[in-house]
Amino acid sequence: MQLKKLTLATVCALGLTALTGCNAAEEAKPATAVAVSAPAAGKPLATVNGVAISQAQFDVLKQERAAQGQPLNDQTTAAMRESMINAEILAQQGIKAGLDKDSTFQARMDLAKTQMLAQAYIANYVKTTPITEAAMKAEYDKIKTMMGTKEYEVRHILVENEADAKAIITQLDAKKAKFEDLAKKQSKDSSAANGGKLGWVAPGNLVKEFADAMVSLKKGEYTKTPVHSKFGWHVIEVDNVRDLKLPPFDQIKDQLRGDMEQQAVKKLVTDLRASAKVE
Repeated sequence: MQLKKLTLATVCALGLTALTGCNAAEEAKPATAVAVSAPAAGKPLATVNGVAISQAQFDVLKQERAAQGQPLNDQTTAAMRESMINAEILAQQGIKAGLDKDSTFQARMDLAKTQMLAQAYIANYVKTTPITEAAMKAEYDKIKTMMGTKEYEVRHILVENEADAKAIITQLDAKKAKFEDLAKKQSKDSSAANGGKLGWVAPGNLVKEFADAMVSLKKGEYTKTPVHSKFGWHVIEVDNVRDLKLPPFDQIKDQLRGDMEQQAVKKLVTDLRASAKVE
């Protein structure tokens, strides 16, 4: 079960410790360009059997390697030059063998072109519509308001129906069993093995029904009536409460920018898809 909501720059950017895994929402993430020194214009990197390998191609390869963290020095650039020469020699042999006419090869080339153009468009969109400092600050303030001022060390028991939840509360009221023991035996949530413990969570990062019930409890209290959410029926216990301390804006603004860029690109794709004629 995933109790948390999917919100922009969720608490992964804020550094909280529980129920706050970063969305792997890497989809449509623009590539980062790494600056490299420009070579002399018009001078080819090398000429193989009369075919020139342009410096522009070499620059692209260096950018890609630098973006991957590979250092650019005399040794690595020499190795890259050799690899490009070898690739050109092999490509020429492939043409002689007629492999460039193969239908599968042509389909792969078409696919690569489409994907590269899509990535280039996204990169250009991010560059020409940058996320402003004011927009990031507004998002930060929105998250602060959403998260609230307290966080809770909480555990819960998740069952399929209200009757089972009521029976658990009855056992707790009668002190016939400990909360964590009931969680291990009856909860269908993945936290059952840990006695229902979810760790420290903030209300703004949880589904509303769960969050509303949680904030109404004091330290050591549990819900006296079952709490219903889209996941099932919960019995919730608060072990502790403390002030929520969020990192300062300057510490997380780069993470905010990245997340907001991804959301902007996602909206762009959605809008373009809505206006496209797809048959």
